[in-house]
Amino acid sequence: MFYEYPKDFKAVEPAPGFSVRAVSGQNLMVCEVILQPRSESPLHSHPYEEMAIIIEGAFEMTMGDEKKLLERGDVFLAPPGIVHGGITHDEKTIMISTFSPPREDYR
Repeated sequence: MFYEYPKDFKAVEPAPGFSVRAVSGQNLMVCEVILQPRSESPLHSHPYEEMAIIIEGAFEMTMGDEKKLLERGDVFLAPPGIVHGGITHDEKTIMISTFSPPREDYR
């Protein structure tokens, strides 16, 4: 199966300055995530396993009791149920995020 970007991707705005374009198969979802400068992915948890790679910019992420500044090329893995989120600073951040199983709210 093939998908055309952005036509076949569903666009979602979970929070101000935070946009997601998602496409999914039966068991996996891939998302382009763009966070504008000085924006936030509020702390949250979900029943999905999430893995993402930072493509551009930086993201100060909190996961459980840990906090880390992620930069281009860094990857995070958020297990199901863990509280996580983060903020950007002075530059836009782009990441590719995957979910398994696919998030129902992004379909």
